[in-house]
Amino acid sequence: MPSESALASQLGVSRTVTREAFRALSALRILEIGNGRKARVAAPDASAFSMILDHTVSTKQMSIQQVLDVRRTIELRTAGLAAMRRSEADAQDLMKIVEGMAAAIAAPDVLMELDIRFHEVIANASGNSLYAIIVNSFRVITRQTWHIGWRSRGTTKNRLDNIMCHQRIAEAILAQNSSDAETAMSEHFDSAIAVLLRAGIN
Repeated sequence: MPSESALASQLGVSRTVTREAFRALSALRILEIGNGRKARVAAPDASAFSMILDHTVSTKQMSIQQVLDVRRTIELRTAGLAAMRRSEADAQDLMKIVEGMAAAIAAPDVLMELDIRFHEVIANASGNSLYAIIVNSFRVITRQTWHIGWRSRGTTKNRLDNIMCHQRIAEAILAQNSSDAETAMSEHFDSAIAVLLRAGIN
């Protein structure tokens, strides 16, 4: 990027204006600003979209169920693509995450982070970086609702069933069976949506 002074001159505005613009774009992770370095365009990530989702849900302009509806549609596609395009490392990573989830059944905070990681690995394995950015942006909403869903699955059996659903997704991706991967992901989201509805999350 040009320097603040060069851009101010080019646009016919004060340097204060360009400085504030740079800071705002940096807060949105659109620019990277470092001491003594020129501003650079940042690599794309989920931060900006995540902030938008958090804002719209917090201000009740969008419901959790609306977010889940969109997320379900996207993640069915990422599961199918991941089954076709995943690397061996992706497949093994998913299986290890599922093993970790089963081992962490008594540690919900650990299990939540593994759950988030599971979906992000699938999105990355889809081979489409835009899917990865979108799925990663759901992280902030997931952290707001995950424990509600976990408590609503009140028995150990229900909680194990949820983990087994993740295992079926991972196994379908390992087997490169896109149809089974999408079916298992659909079952997972149908269950998650139903659990949150029972808990009063609309």
